[in-house]
Amino acid sequence: MSPLTLYQLVALLLLALGLFGICQRRSLVGMLICVELMLNAVNLNLVAMSHYLESLRGQAFTFFIITVAAAEAAIGLGIAIALYQHRRSVHTDSFTDLKG
Repeated sequence: MSPLTLYQLVALLLLALGLFGICQRRSLVGMLICVELMLNAVNLNLVAMSHYLESLRGQAFTFFIITVAAAEAAIGLGIAIALYQHRRSVHTDSFTDLKG
């Protein structure tokens, strides 16, 4: 088994764990952590493919994804803090304002 295949299997495992966490978590902060886990799985796959193909495109794109993930985490945590101050809860089950 080649090292590239091992990296892709680890990335697949991280992606599956993140997807499972999104489906099972009810806390907004836990969901944000799972989204970050999925983004890191994509980053691992991009860097492994970049190394395998001897190109820097995947690594450059990884830096872009890390920047977007940092902004997403900052905005998401800001929204979570605002919701906690308003509702005293960050569980997604308690947010039913938009249901028809």
